[in-house]
Amino acid sequence: MDKRANEAPSSNGTAGPRTDLISADPSERVAADPIYEGNVDTDKTVVVCGAGGFIGGHLVADLLRQGFSAVRAVDIKPPNQWFQKFPQADNRSLDLREKENCYQALEGADQVYNLAADMGGMGFIENNKALCMLSVRINTHLLMAARDMDIGRYFYSSSACVYNQELQSSADVEPLSEEDAYPALAEDGYGWEKLFSERMCRHFREDFGVTTRVARYHNVYGPFGTYDGGREKAPAALTRKAIEAKLSGSGDIVIWGDGTQTRSFMYVDDCVDGTQRIMHSDITEPINLGSDELVTINQLVDVIEKAVEVDLEREYDLTKPQGVDGRNSDNTKILNELGWEPPTALRDGMEVSAEWIEEQMRRHAEQETTSRFAVAH
Repeated sequence: MDKRANEAPSSNGTAGPRTDLISADPSERVAADPIYEGNVDTDKTVVVCGAGGFIGGHLVADLLRQGFSAVRAVDIKPPNQWFQKFPQADNRSLDLREKENCYQALEGADQVYNLAADMGGMGFIENNKALCMLSVRINTHLLMAARDMDIGRYFYSSSACVYNQELQSSADVEPLSEEDAYPALAEDGYGWEKLFSERMCRHFREDFGVTTRVARYHNVYGPFGTYDGGREKAPAALTRKAIEAKLSGSGDIVIWGDGTQTRSFMYVDDCVDGTQRIMHSDITEPINLGSDELVTINQLVDVIEKAVEVDLEREYDLTKPQGVDGRNSDNTKILNELGWEPPTALRDGMEVSAEWIEEQMRRHAEQETTSRFAVAH
């Protein structure tokens, strides 16, 4: 099957998001062509930690699409609360903060993707710094297990929150290159945990020979993720608010901050593709994985209005957490190393994301449910 037959029209002349990957039927999502097209040994046993989460669920799906026969999906949540769950995977509910569970999760594995963390959007990480810091236990114990069990490759998902905050004090921000993480002044709590865990990966590689790869994710969004409950990030939260305004007829939306803050946002399919490209590369140092399409939050709301087909009256709440004034990804290194960067335009990705979120919200309204886990997906 030609993947282009399932690609939405793009606004920037490139291929748009894959519409065949958002089917409500998990078997159809797994039967689609894979996102990552590199050469892989599908006889390897691959473990995805954090598989019940947003990015982890998409990654498990793509590994299964490639034909891996042994994909172990691990998450702290019970499987009935995972965003995506596939019967072809070995689905396990384990608390990876506990050392013995990490050894159990990695037994017999060849490759490990560590996407597990206690995290959320700015509202969550600003008010739960200790919980975010405790995720250091996950990566530390997984690295110890990887060392002791001779794991072939180990991927760690870091974050753009590791970057020095003094370089992000203007909305007209210079794109952040990998060297800008030092001298260190990371996002308090979550960012410091990520930066420390990056160092752990480096030293386990240097001291113990564990082959580690690290990507710094920049604001990932897309379908099959959190859009309510307090852990959602800006694209999903604002989309939910826009749909609520549309369905209720109020036409009002509350935006955290004054709307001038700038960010770049990466569509989840690009994240899944880039994660695997980096995993199978020779890149030993942390590398940016993000879009370099910089927009203000007001411009993000403009995009969402078009995707949801609603005109909104905007109210700005300056009392809410806002994060840094500006952040963008410098993609020079990933272009030099891989000849690739995330291609999906924000407008294209948000159209697909908004359609999925609105479908979920309408189904919950029809069934009079409030939890996203109350409707099978």
